[in-house]
Amino acid sequence: MADCNLVEPTVKEIEIPVPWGVIKGKWWGPEDRQPYLALHGWQDNCGSFDALASQLAPDISLLCIDLPGHGLSSPYPQGMTYYIFWDTMVLIRRIVNHYKWRKVSLIGHSLGGAAGFLYAGAFPQDVDKLISIDIVCPRIARTEVLMKQVPRLLLLSVNFPLIDRFLKYEGLPESSQPRYEYDEMVQIAMDAHNGSLTKQSCQTMMKRGMQPSRQNSREFMFTRDPRLKVAGLAMFSKDQVYAYADKISCEYLNIRARPGITFELPEVYGELLDKIRKTSRKFEYHELNGTHHLHMNEGSREEVAKVIREFIQGKNGDSVV
Repeated sequence: MADCNLVEPTVKEIEIPVPWGVIKGKWWGPEDRQPYLALHGWQDNCGSFDALASQLAPDISLLCIDLPGHGLSSPYPQGMTYYIFWDTMVLIRRIVNHYKWRKVSLIGHSLGGAAGFLYAGAFPQDVDKLISIDIVCPRIARTEVLMKQVPRLLLLSVNFPLIDRFLKYEGLPESSQPRYEYDEMVQIAMDAHNGSLTKQSCQTMMKRGMQPSRQNSREFMFTRDPRLKVAGLAMFSKDQVYAYADKISCEYLNIRARPGITFELPEVYGELLDKIRKTSRKFEYHELNGTHHLHMNEGSREEVAKVIREFIQGKNGDSVV
């Protein structure tokens, strides 16, 4: 259970300049110390960390950002596509350089955790801690799937539905984007997450995930870039993620939801944890009951916060739980 004596930390909206616009987010807790950089999941936004941040001790700082095209952050320019695992790793580097941090500690859920895995493997000396929620690495596919996916993404001369959808979304004017009343918008978002979010959690995240329509203030539109629906996920092979895992040396915490998310190659989850256990300075693994968004939902977020808080404070030793 959460510590009822914890005081809710302060929170401040932040803005980080990038070449194509701004990255927006929320800084929770003290501003006089380096924060943990919190990275959300695909098509979510930094509001997905609101409940978790409020459960953590008031002296723990978190910088929760909206990834490009998500929440309130600027989308990529027209003509570009999203390769979200690679893009997020590059964005982490931009933020590290912006704040002139010597090292960074990362908290990531889903896409955010996968990008943190890549960053920790690519820059092992620059990461102090990596906390990953219900994921280890980017999406993995068998070789035959990868071979089919590449031309679907790249060969514009071939009439594949994925390419057509991307071009449709790219040229979609705001006036043509779908608009819904509030309750309908929340229900659509809940349905899209396949039961992973409670209504309360969905409403919290949609504070940054929707905006009133300029045509009708009673109707709302999604703030996320519609091109994210057909983002180039840049799937990886097993050999690639194993190579990254071998380089991870930071303190590492993995929280696995049960039932949580499903994977095409579920055995890779445990195999990667075995590798990281051998190379990380400190290793913890916890299984908690909950959905893929267990860090958001009442009844599981308290346990997630407790595990993270104790890991940060060094209360647990090197272990597998």
